[in-house]
Amino acid sequence: MRVRMTGLAGVIAIAALLVGAAPASAAPGDASAYGARLNVTLLGNPAVNAEPFAAANANGPTQNTFAGVDLTGILKTGVINASASRDEKSGGVYSRASTADVRVDLLSKVTGKISAELVEAECQATQKGLAGKSKLAGVNLGKLGQVNADPAANTKLDVQLAGVKIAEVIFNEQIKNNDGSLTVNAIHIKLLQGVLGSIGTGDVIISSATCGPAGLPIPMASGAGLWIGLGLLGVAAAPVAFVALRRRASLNVA
Repeated sequence: MRVRMTGLAGVIAIAALLVGAAPASAAPGDASAYGARLNVTLLGNPAVNAEPFAAANANGPTQNTFAGVDLTGILKTGVINASASRDEKSGGVYSRASTADVRVDLLSKVTGKISAELVEAECQATQKGLAGKSKLAGVNLGKLGQVNADPAANTKLDVQLAGVKIAEVIFNEQIKNNDGSLTVNAIHIKLLQGVLGSIGTGDVIISSATCGPAGLPIPMASGAGLWIGLGLLGVAAAPVAFVALRRRASLNVA
């Protein structure tokens, strides 16, 4: 059996195939940032859990500011700014967090006070890929050592007490997450539970930015793009449909 299809029917069939075959629109890429987050338990003291300060997200709020953190014996900061944005046309996302006048007292009994005038983290995702970086200004690490103003990814300094590692400080920490996104923590302090010399457990993160992967640009075969595409297809196919119908009419007359 042969199936005859006029040009108009062909247009409808092609349109149906486009609608059925086109993948669902990919959700645009996401991005987020915050200035500081703490979850630590010091020996002999109750746990300290502080939610992300000045959290921002590409879905809103896209910008946030916090006057400053003041947790005695752990962390003190000045103004925190965070932002996250999405380019709807390209699918690219960007996030940034900056924390001013940072002072970390958490390890002061071992390293002396750690301070910085400014701690920044940035993350960007485009169709070409993901990239992140951290920037430090006016850093004083006490006895811990030195670090560049633009530290290499995952630069780590160990904190030891009586020859036992009790903590580590990671600068420009870059983590590739399972969902394909990238997290950049400008400073991440990890307290390690040890047999000897432990002062507590937990984490302190200062200036964090997460982004990506980039979402796809608005596809042609969805939303307004679908109707525009089908309209152009119909215009192109109209002459074919007219000729096919005219030919059929002529055959019927004969």
